[in-house]
Amino acid sequence: MGGTRHGPAVRRRKLGEELRGLRLRAGLTSRDAARLVGWHQSKVSRIETGRSGVTHADVVRLLDAYGVGDRRLRTVLEALAGAADGGGTGWWRAYRDVIPPQYRDFISLEAEACAARTLETSVIPGLVQTPDYARAVTRAALEGLPEATVDALVEVRMARQEVLRGAVPLRLDAVLDEAVLRRQVGGARVMGAQLRTLAEVAELPHVRLQVLPFTMGGYVGLSGSFVIFSFPNISDLDVVVLDHMTRSLYLERSEDLEAYGAAFRTMQAHALTPEESLVLIAGIAAGA
Repeated sequence: MGGTRHGPAVRRRKLGEELRGLRLRAGLTSRDAARLVGWHQSKVSRIETGRSGVTHADVVRLLDAYGVGDRRLRTVLEALAGAADGGGTGWWRAYRDVIPPQYRDFISLEAEACAARTLETSVIPGLVQTPDYARAVTRAALEGLPEATVDALVEVRMARQEVLRGAVPLRLDAVLDEAVLRRQVGGARVMGAQLRTLAEVAELPHVRLQVLPFTMGGYVGLSGSFVIFSFPNISDLDVVVLDHMTRSLYLERSEDLEAYGAAFRTMQAHALTPEESLVLIAGIAAGA
């Protein structure tokens, strides 16, 4: 399984940091580690800095060399190797000339996750956008793009939605600011269709949608949208993604995950129930 790896950079960096820490705790230099596993020192350095991917077999060799016997730790790091190694093999590779590496990282995490909790304060979540709404959002957010590029980005958005329709679909918990429902993205016709689609998706058994009404006033998540991805069996792989104008920020520290998880639970507790939210959505759609 040689060759260059194109997996999620966030996974490579985390794995590299963990492996470097284990090497240091074992009292080894990078030259020592390379000699023990039969590699060039530069390979160890590239892995530890996240500049190079690493296979499952490579991680096992390093953990053995460092004398790591903790089964849970080994399981987590081996799972990280799989996540960092697999990000380049998905359908999104066909769009690598259109979507930047960080977006590919996001899509890969989304595809691997078993659940996502998302707060949206400005737009409908990408996983439930209609093509017309996605096109309007893309044109507004990225002015001046050639029409062919816009088309490709909309195709990517639609392809991402397959995670909600698979044999084992992604569990989606979404909390939306009421402003998301009332902002006329693309005009009344586009918005009306989008709200009706949103209501249909909200009826799926693996989707829970709640709205934070204007009457609530300020709330803990008002400063910005975020997504929390959770992964099967191992909570250590969970990650918070914050979207900014020019980049995405990935948070993986346990204290960050706890803080954002608690904030999301608070917002769910104060939001309208799923049933009340559907009533509100239907009312706004009727007037769109």
